[in-house]
Amino acid sequence: MKLLYKELSLAAHPSLYAFMLLGCLVIIPVYPYTVIFMFGCLAPFITFMFARENNDAWYTATLPIQKKEIVLAKCLLLTVVQLGQLLLSLPFAILRNTLTIENNPVGMDATAAWYGFGLIIFSVFNLVFLPAYYTSGYKAGVSFLSAMLPVILFMAAVEILVHFPIFYWMDSTSPEDLLRQLPILFLGLFLYVVSMAASYRIAAHRFEKVNL
Repeated sequence: MKLLYKELSLAAHPSLYAFMLLGCLVIIPVYPYTVIFMFGCLAPFITFMFARENNDAWYTATLPIQKKEIVLAKCLLLTVVQLGQLLLSLPFAILRNTLTIENNPVGMDATAAWYGFGLIIFSVFNLVFLPAYYTSGYKAGVSFLSAMLPVILFMAAVEILVHFPIFYWMDSTSPEDLLRQLPILFLGLFLYVVSMAASYRIAAHRFEKVNL
């Protein structure tokens, strides 16, 4: 927990907290809500760039900790940012439903399925970005671009999916349809936990071979 505190107080770029608050965008009547998940990927990228420019890896390596703990701290930071963004969006999603705003014509509404797909998007990003970054410990740009390609494709697929009548229930906020969406939400949670664990193990193994 001390390393996580260090990440939040010293290593995190200020924009990280601003991007976490962008979950509130689900209150906008017409907006491609999957873009919110892109902000959850962009915030860690900027922070990793910020940390690189400030020699954060070298500084942390001088502390009495193992190299795998450096990776663990960053993984915890990503988890806080991404899950925090989703949690902060919940009140606005509930408010939007309370105000009975019409369905978002651009793409998927902030339903249980939307949150599940968001967790899957974060899973894909983390599984590609973290191992790629810790292969060198400083190539954040290349790692980010590698991770964003599958993320953008999946985001586009999610937005297009709900325009097919057969998948209307994924875009509905009725109690019956929300129950149908729960398996997608639980699948997203499961994949997020598994992918983060795998990301940490692979990234830590690769970082052990990096000469700081």
